[in-house]
Amino acid sequence: MANTDRSAQRSETKAYLVGGGIASLASAAYLIRDGGLKGRNITIFEETPLPGGSLDGAGSPDQGYVIRGGRMFTYEAYTCTFDLLSFIPSLCDPAKTVKQEIYEFNEKHIPHSHARLVRGGQKVDVTNMGFSNQDRLDLIEIMATSEASLGDKRIEDVFSPSFFTTNFWYMWVTTFAFQPWHSAVELKRYLHRFIQEFPRIHTLGGVRRTPCNQYDSIVLPVTNWLKAEGVNLQTGTAVIDLDFVYGPKGKGVERLHCVRDGKPEIITVGADDLVFVTNGSMTTASNLGSMTQPAALLAKDGKTDHSWALWEKLAAKDARFGRPSVFNGKVDESKWLSFTVTMRDPTFFELMEKFTGNVAGTGGLVTFTDSNWLMSVVLAAQPHFIGQPDTIKVFWGYGLFVDQVGNFVKKKMSECSGEEILTELLGHLRFEAHKELILKTSNCIPCMMPYITSQFMPRVKGDRPPVKPPGTTNLAFIGQYCEIPDDVVFTVEYSVRSAQTAVIALLGLDKEVSPLYKAQYDLNVLFDAAKTLAH
Repeated sequence: MANTDRSAQRSETKAYLVGGGIASLASAAYLIRDGGLKGRNITIFEETPLPGGSLDGAGSPDQGYVIRGGRMFTYEAYTCTFDLLSFIPSLCDPAKTVKQEIYEFNEKHIPHSHARLVRGGQKVDVTNMGFSNQDRLDLIEIMATSEASLGDKRIEDVFSPSFFTTNFWYMWVTTFAFQPWHSAVELKRYLHRFIQEFPRIHTLGGVRRTPCNQYDSIVLPVTNWLKAEGVNLQTGTAVIDLDFVYGPKGKGVERLHCVRDGKPEIITVGADDLVFVTNGSMTTASNLGSMTQPAALLAKDGKTDHSWALWEKLAAKDARFGRPSVFNGKVDESKWLSFTVTMRDPTFFELMEKFTGNVAGTGGLVTFTDSNWLMSVVLAAQPHFIGQPDTIKVFWGYGLFVDQVGNFVKKKMSECSGEEILTELLGHLRFEAHKELILKTSNCIPCMMPYITSQFMPRVKGDRPPVKPPGTTNLAFIGQYCEIPDDVVFTVEYSVRSAQTAVIALLGLDKEVSPLYKAQYDLNVLFDAAKTLAH
């Protein structure tokens, strides 16, 4: 069939995308740009009121702003992400793309952290990684060991206890949110994917950020473009099951069972139609606290939305669809707590800029190595939200050990209100002289996330389904819990790469996925990394 005939045929193909996160939004964009589908034939089903999934950002000066997390980007590694953003118009200047907008922003806000680690209220000299000879050997060994050999080992299984007190570990773990009990395979992948960051991990000089939070800077522009193309975004709609039919070409999705605004619906899927499923969610069961109330843990080894429930139903029907219980079955090992602080007074920002030596937006995570919660904070360039007044400042932070008792507030982080979390932070910074003013003029909103690092849980081959499962005809898995060889989860890049991979595979396009940056084969990068390893 000629290419023109194929394009004409595809233009009438319908696509159904389960979940409204960046993986689905990117899939819809690629279906239009690369696949030739018409926007009106693409439907995205999102259970919550807004698209964007984990790339969220909302609030107001009066009620307080909230972001559950902040994403970092690098130009070398995020080839898929910047390909997507290369054809999405900027909200502020439609003559520019979002990619151009991000590049221009980072030319003005050059990152170089002067206070990456803090201990005892003082900045730590991080020019030395703190490795022992055994640590160096262990790092080399994990990078050289195959994933099959590592299997479901934990990080703590392949390193000595002293490794977890090195400057390198404190910087690496808080940059990427690893825990010692997480997957050694995932750490190995990160070491390969981000080996170019070794020499600058102490300054975060390779990190790039979006002008505002990722909802305003990425989700809104992509969503606006999709809507202009006629894509149907159905919020308040959960897909609860899929029916399959077997044919000569394999197993295909025949029907979608949905619940829309509380009412059941069945959608028939045509023989040439496509189905994309975001299986699982890292921000399922997120719950907000307030200045006076802690953020309660809503899930305890249980699921509270349909993203996990759908995957469990599908996995029960076909072993090739993965094993969700590997990821969502240990909440105490996948949870942590973040917090967003809205400030009506500039004092805290002024004190932080003086202490760190960084103007807001030029530093990186400030991690308190002696914090029982292993707390980190970051001050982004202001404004961080569209429409944020000049008189308002917003920053974000998180703690990894939420069940430990604080150093200054003698309570578990998970039991602390926003005021208590902010009090603990001020203690680590030795800002007590300004405590009353800062607390009086701030709104700290904590957020408990039971599954935020669930994708890091130890796993083996088959626990995550491939993007296009073998023997299926019109189904793809996308997002953080599908299997993409060599790439790393907990990144926007992974979700967008899954979208590219899925569209190319399901449509049989004569096109390659954006290349995977493999710095481990670059001799210059390896030389610089080796010098860092020697320190």
